[in-house]
Amino acid sequence: VGVGPSEYGLLQNIPNPFNPETTIAYQVRKSGKVQLFIYTSIGQEVRTLVDEVKEGGQYTVRWDGRDTFGRQVASGVYFYRMRADGFSDTKRMMLLK
Repeated sequence: VGVGPSEYGLLQNIPNPFNPETTIAYQVRKSGKVQLFIYTSIGQEVRTLVDEVKEGGQYTVRWDGRDTFGRQVASGVYFYRMRADGFSDTKRMMLLK
């Protein structure tokens, strides 16, 4: 019987710095709603990458450096935050053009 992750986790994006896209890995301890957002360095939301119910397990999601409207964002520092079942973690990443 496969055993899923014992806790929630958000890993550092790869590659970092990145251009034009990066992959973010995360793990979910049990089934439930998972949210993953991208923010600017001043806290403005750029894009929602994940906002759905996930089963326990390990996942990856790609970000292509675009905002909610499909526009390419500027070079700079961005933050990504995962929230799930009381868990919250934030990591920093850099987009270089």
